[in-house]
Amino acid sequence: MPVNRNALIRYRTIDNCLRNRYKKWTLEDLIDACSDALYEFQGIDKGVSRRTVQADIEMMRSNKLGYEAPIIVVDKRYYTYSDKNYSITNIPLNHQDMQVLTEVSDLLKQFKGFNHFADLNEMVSKLEDKIYTQKTQGPPLIDFEKNDNLKGLEWIETIRKAIVTKNTMCVTYQSFKAREASTFCFSPYLLKEYRNRWFVLGVSHARYLPLLTLALDRIQTLEEHADAYRENTAIDLATYYNNCIGVTKSPNQKDSQVVFWIDKENAPYVITKPLHHTQQILKEEPEGKILSMRVILNFELERELLGFGAKIKVLGPPILRKRIKEQLQKALDNYDTMPEPEIDLQEGE
Repeated sequence: MPVNRNALIRYRTIDNCLRNRYKKWTLEDLIDACSDALYEFQGIDKGVSRRTVQADIEMMRSNKLGYEAPIIVVDKRYYTYSDKNYSITNIPLNHQDMQVLTEVSDLLKQFKGFNHFADLNEMVSKLEDKIYTQKTQGPPLIDFEKNDNLKGLEWIETIRKAIVTKNTMCVTYQSFKAREASTFCFSPYLLKEYRNRWFVLGVSHARYLPLLTLALDRIQTLEEHADAYRENTAIDLATYYNNCIGVTKSPNQKDSQVVFWIDKENAPYVITKPLHHTQQILKEEPEGKILSMRVILNFELERELLGFGAKIKVLGPPILRKRIKEQLQKALDNYDTMPEPEIDLQEGE
């Protein structure tokens, strides 16, 4: 059965809503969400009728599109999925979906090779590989890095829309260090990915308006709030993370020249895949190379350097050298002082 683009947008929107189990969705909520999505993606501002969304729900429940979505009504008012793991995005793509993906892939391929669209290359490769595996029902040709257990991805689209429309969010958040969660108003500015983990940079509406970087996997609830959006006037979002590895930094934090030695066996790996875009070779020695980079001194930098173990030696600045040395000593002490765990370790498992 042919399905037009507007209907597909509504199906995806309803699916995204019902997957968000932190909110109770009335029919009116779904209507508003579909209307917002059509305005954002298609520029349609006349809204969506009640009858249209009701028909969409029945179509999703049916087998006409292959969805058979387990949509139920709770307390005679709230819509949800009876299976919390269900999503229409988990079912095999139909013929029309394949046509749309092929058209998108063909369009994106036209921009391959342009410097301004270099980031699209991996996206196009992923898309082409997905199309190939769906058409041939064979194994993928490219095994991209992924984490199927990654949490927080359901917030990405909600936050992206809030950034575009400049809406304040009410966030319930609990960091790994906090004993309990806290709820506060938050104006989001930028979504940031680091090592398959997502973060959002923005300002809290608390006293003194602190700039925060929140991990999406630590967000418990996220809803739109009526509080006025706080515009970003303090930082350049395009360059804010340029001088750091990872996401841990404060607006006025200064970067430092980090100098380190890497042995000759591992030097090629660091040279072909630099730890940071400012990395450069200072000196070449028979047993290794001395390199430098200008970055913020933070947790992610330490973890990156510690990952090389004995293959690397930090030469400066002194505060970082001392910190790395202390961490390595603690690691050695753990092996010397901690008792062997009483668990059955089996080789190859």
